[in-house]
Amino acid sequence: MEHVKKNPMYLYLVMLTIASTVGLQAWTTLFNNFAVEVAGLDGDGIGIIQSVREIPGFLALLAIFVIRLIPEHRLSAFSILMLGLGIAATGFFPSFVGLALTTLLMSFGFHYYETTNMSLTLQYFDKHASPWVFGKLRSISAASSIIVGLFIFFMAAVLDFATMYVIIGGLIAAVALWGFSRKPAAVGMVSQRKRMIFRKRYWLYYFLTLMAGARRQIFIAFAVLLLVQKFNYSVQAVTILFVVNNSINFFLSPLIGRAIIRFGERRVLSLEYASLIVIFLAYAATDSKWVAGGLYILDHIFFNFSMAINTFFQKMGDPRDVAPSMAVGFTINHIAAVFLPAIGGYLWIVDYRIPFIAGSAMALISLIAVQRIRT
Repeated sequence: MEHVKKNPMYLYLVMLTIASTVGLQAWTTLFNNFAVEVAGLDGDGIGIIQSVREIPGFLALLAIFVIRLIPEHRLSAFSILMLGLGIAATGFFPSFVGLALTTLLMSFGFHYYETTNMSLTLQYFDKHASPWVFGKLRSISAASSIIVGLFIFFMAAVLDFATMYVIIGGLIAAVALWGFSRKPAAVGMVSQRKRMIFRKRYWLYYFLTLMAGARRQIFIAFAVLLLVQKFNYSVQAVTILFVVNNSINFFLSPLIGRAIIRFGERRVLSLEYASLIVIFLAYAATDSKWVAGGLYILDHIFFNFSMAINTFFQKMGDPRDVAPSMAVGFTINHIAAVFLPAIGGYLWIVDYRIPFIAGSAMALISLIAVQRIRT
């Protein structure tokens, strides 16, 4: 894969992916403790903010129209800048409204970068290389998460939340400025349609993307909340878990990419969904903080298998549909994300097991659907 690494777009995506990962990891690591300990929020308030966080993902299709005005790789850098500014401002607004607004800004940056990242990867790397690139970027993301996790672990005892947010947000913004100085785009690329594309023959991609988004929300919104609220994980304990988790994923992610190349999307995704059925039921049943932490690690490992949904599209879709379809797919991915965390937050108050049981049912439906993959 040495020829892949020589592609200017590879380094560009690596750097911006590091910034994106650092921002999301910092936000995820600090948010629940900041929201509970400083802002005084409970499950319902946290659930609503998690839903607000997903609104930009739901609006990802607007990226189709933005790239009419600026090149897609420039939108990537601008998105990282918004992410950095949102992270930097978070610590100064310890209230429900303040967290909702800073989360919205941060989220626009993160989600629009993720949309363009998937699109550019599929455009610039062929079907024999893109799974490896996706896996490598996930591996680099894991290493970045470890670094920011260690920073938070050691700095949490001496720095307040606001200072940590400013330092991390500032570094992310600096990477965005670096991105503006680069010219990674190549000539002769397949021209992308700059309008919304929604085709009947892509229905399985759309459906798997929808279910993956719903499953992802159970993981993001409630797995960490379970650790913090039920098992009393501190910031340092959550950070240790993240570091262990990402150490494992650093080595596994490239192997997952190679597994997609070797075994195909249907087998890889079948393994993911079959495993998730068990994992979500175990979340609901366990009373052990150690088991819960182990489940979180397994959950995150199988989360990386979802890259196979995008490589499935690359194999069966029109090359001119990549950018608009990634944007539409990202919006579909976030349909459930807009309302599921809020509903799940209220159900959490009734019984915290309900969101996880629902996640298991979603995994079963996805397992059945994925058997229809043909490439």
